[in-house]
Amino acid sequence: MPLRVYNTQSGKKEEFQPLVPGKVGMYVCGVTVYDYCHIGHARANIVFDIVYRYLQYSNYDVTYVRNYTDVDDKIIARANERGISSQELAEEFIQAFDEDMAALGLRKPTHEPKATAYMEQIITLAEQLIDKGMAYESAGDVYYSVDKFPSYLKLSKRNMEEMQAGARVAPGEQKRNPMDFALWKSAKPGEPSWESPWGAGRPGWHIECSAMSSALLGTTFDIHGGGRDLIFPHHENEIAQSEAASGKPFVKYWLHNGFVNVDQEKMSKSLGNFFTIRDILKSYDPEVVRFFNLTAHYRSPIDFSDQNLEEARIGLSRFYEALAQLDKALAKAETNAAPGDVAETLAEPVERLVQLEERFRSAMDDDFNTALAIANMFDAVRAINRILAEESNLNGQLQAILAKGRDDLLKLGDVLGLFGSDPVAWLSRSAQEGLSESGLSATEIEALIVERREARANRDFTKGDQIRDELAAKGVMLLDGPEGTTWKMK
Repeated sequence: MPLRVYNTQSGKKEEFQPLVPGKVGMYVCGVTVYDYCHIGHARANIVFDIVYRYLQYSNYDVTYVRNYTDVDDKIIARANERGISSQELAEEFIQAFDEDMAALGLRKPTHEPKATAYMEQIITLAEQLIDKGMAYESAGDVYYSVDKFPSYLKLSKRNMEEMQAGARVAPGEQKRNPMDFALWKSAKPGEPSWESPWGAGRPGWHIECSAMSSALLGTTFDIHGGGRDLIFPHHENEIAQSEAASGKPFVKYWLHNGFVNVDQEKMSKSLGNFFTIRDILKSYDPEVVRFFNLTAHYRSPIDFSDQNLEEARIGLSRFYEALAQLDKALAKAETNAAPGDVAETLAEPVERLVQLEERFRSAMDDDFNTALAIANMFDAVRAINRILAEESNLNGQLQAILAKGRDDLLKLGDVLGLFGSDPVAWLSRSAQEGLSESGLSATEIEALIVERREARANRDFTKGDQIRDELAAKGVMLLDGPEGTTWKMK
């Protein structure tokens, strides 16, 4: 099945056919760098990291551009509060953003432009729009005239008359239409500024992305991404100014990720449910945060909560446990075992394991459906566990099938940015994290296991069961096997 993506502009899934066969140009709106990133930023950036990774896995040559907005009202206000320059503040939070994204396992984009490095292109674009009669200068400001662009609001599907009825002109703005938006803002005291044909000033937000994307990807490119909150006005305005200037379609496919709610409420500082990435990573492994984000389709909203993150940790642990058991079984297997046949009872799990990559691709080709891809990978884990449970002595054929299954899991995990750790080391870290919830130390658990073993040896099964149940109530699961009893967190 060919890759199909949901295009916000058309409102339907479309077969993905890049403008240049084998090559993809992708632009994703980055952050305004005035504060630490929150869980919503994590969602958007993980989503488009997966798109980037899957396109590369599918053998596309991808040019991925993700920008920094490093001049903005919020940056200026925060810098003035702290008594430093806007540039100093922006650089501080660019570094913080880079650290957060690296912690979450994101691949670096091809280009990471800063708006302040593209002033020449921004000013040139504004001049082109004025020359074409699509924009006008007013007291040192430059505004885009939305009346001149007949297909304005084609992305957001909003009603122009209703929008105009509710529009207001802010103090100091001299617009012809309340819906018109700023391409250039005249300089005000205490603000950074650049020289332009209209006097000193700085760019509006929307024109920055149009200038940077066209400079790095051309006037028309394949994919533009961002959160649903950017559809209007930001992306709508990008289309209007870019297409008016070039006379060409701006973007072929518009992709937007869903919102993050916190305990089923919209995240808001006023509600006290606002979490930065740094806050979250104090309590949860970065890979757990990443896995959590992939368990829902990227266009769907996702509910952030301790319970859902804990469920993600447990789910990810199942993969690492299967990989650890698989490594152990393959290490013990005879290197020169006879080929042998697959038992009839194992035909179904073997088939699921062999078909893993095909089923993964089928899910991801359906608009990057990571939730279904992970479900198919869980099927492979169940297949591995069943094979290992039923076959203690692996013949040559089963060894080859299991080894290929492990390699496929790791390869496909890499597409999702998962399973990059040594399984035993990751499980040990995860167990230690889970211990904080149980109120027990690893030493205390091991002592209780010894006490239970002695009780069972003395045929005091009631006490043995009591110890097992007490540990289970605290989230500690005991696993009895031929080599003794081990434990893990539920």
